Amino acid sequence: MNEQTPLSLRGRNPDVLTCIANLSNDEVFTPPEFANRMLDTLAEGWAASHGGANIWADSKVRFLDPCTKSGVFLREITSRLIKGLEDEITDLQSRVDHILTEQVFGIGITQLTGLLARRSLYCSKNALGEHSVASGFESGDGNVWFERTEHDWVGTKCDQCGAPRKEPYDRVKALENYAYPFVHPDGASGWLAEMFGGGMQFDVIIGNPPYQLSGGGGGTNDSPIYHLFVQQAMRLEPRFISMVIPSRWMAGGRGMDDFRATMLSNRHVRHLVDYPNSAQVFPGVDLKSGVCYFVWDRDNEGDCATTLIRDGEVIGPTNRRLDENDVLIRDARAAKILQKVLKHNEPSFEDILTGDTPFGLATNFKDFKTKEPSGDEITVYASSNSGRRTGSIKRSLIKKNTHLIDSWKVLAPQAGPGNSGGHVLPDMVLGKPSIAEPGTVCTQTWIVAGPFESKEQADIAARYLQTSFLRFLVSLRKISQHAMRGVYHWVPQQDWTQEWTDKKLYQKYGITEEEVAFIDRMIRPMEAGGE
Repeated sequence: MNEQTPLSLRGRNPDVLTCIANLSNDEVFTPPEFANRMLDTLAEGWAASHGGANIWADSKVRFLDPCTKSGVFLREITSRLIKGLEDEITDLQSRVDHILTEQVFGIGITQLTGLLARRSLYCSKNALGEHSVASGFESGDGNVWFERTEHDWVGTKCDQCGAPRKEPYDRVKALENYAYPFVHPDGASGWLAEMFGGGMQFDVIIGNPPYQLSGGGGGTNDSPIYHLFVQQAMRLEPRFISMVIPSRWMAGGRGMDDFRATMLSNRHVRHLVDYPNSAQVFPGVDLKSGVCYFVWDRDNEGDCATTLIRDGEVIGPTNRRLDENDVLIRDARAAKILQKVLKHNEPSFEDILTGDTPFGLATNFKDFKTKEPSGDEITVYASSNSGRRTGSIKRSLIKKNTHLIDSWKVLAPQAGPGNSGGHVLPDMVLGKPSIAEPGTVCTQTWIVAGPFESKEQADIAARYLQTSFLRFLVSLRKISQHAMRGVYHWVPQQDWTQEWTDKKLYQKYGITEEEVAFIDRMIRPMEAGGE
């Protein structure tokens, strides 16, 4: 094949796909080494489901990457098939032609990534060009399809993907509008027939879908989109699906409740490999939740082999039911500790916490005055770079959680320190709490626990919030920087007339020395004491 040999067969030093930069937050390229890890896991699942058969030695298996960017999955699949089909199709050119025209298919997420994928797969952006390594195509796109797709606008959003009807999505003449073909109108049968011909059925759908759509303000305004690719792939009912997606779905994520419930209850998810530190997978990319990939097997169901990989430590694979709880506990060792706590069947600390903006006051509330209260005013606590500060506000303006105004209470910061998202260990998990006296309210910097009968009880509760035990339980549900009310769901309430230390808590719940050592590796000590 000489200079026209597919890139997957050439000596690569370096591999160009390890060198290209990500185009945007949506277009995060998959490193070849990681793509091959996913393909190894896929092959293991295929062999287990097909009596030990080698997927790379089957000339009838069809692969689809529905969100191809660099073309790395298609290229590495092709490389494996070229080797695996040597005995069946002995002529190399005939083998390459068969694989590229009959077995390997892709859908570009943009025009540019479609060109990149063709260059990676065919050694030419034009499958019919003189430098293309394959023959037998009817068009220059080969089997890597891309055409501009329009959003399906209903009011202010796209009815298919939820994109807001504004820049950069509502572009009439622009080259890209990020309306990804795989999750847009006309249904699976319609666009599959248009792309690859009627009657097309894929055996394996694999890829790294776009992760989010910007809501315009970034951060919490961004909406996930990766789950739409997973759901669409499942509707097509291939034999196997494998995708790499953010791990946020396991315990949080905007609008992820239904998707999480579906994934956890889906007994066809047979492998799940989780990386709390996304930089292990995508160097230079910091997703606070980490990333994971899964293998879904249409024809077999059962427990899921879960593996946690954090830096040099590999935990698993451990066969587990993913739906043991309403969120997925990422580490099987942590799940065992949680079960000991839940057996006590105690009321949840969540029940005495407020939600977001506990008194209806935003951080920059317009009626907030930076002066001592007088007359019908009460003290309001806010935050600044130098710490907690005070001001005043008219009592009559407070309409939310008014029962807490004249009681002792504990202020728990909404944002965890360091913004690590839990992948830098040991983790603080929560910021340091403080107590607030009667006649006070606070801004949305905090959520509020209470009411407590006395300053002494509030002090005890504040110190309880600083224990490694409590912060460990919170960490099982906290998968991002924010620590809202729901992350305290598994934290039990205690008797607020007595002090609670880690030692006392570990004794109460039967936590072993080995489990204490595990918690100590996960949670950074916090000096006790409230403000």
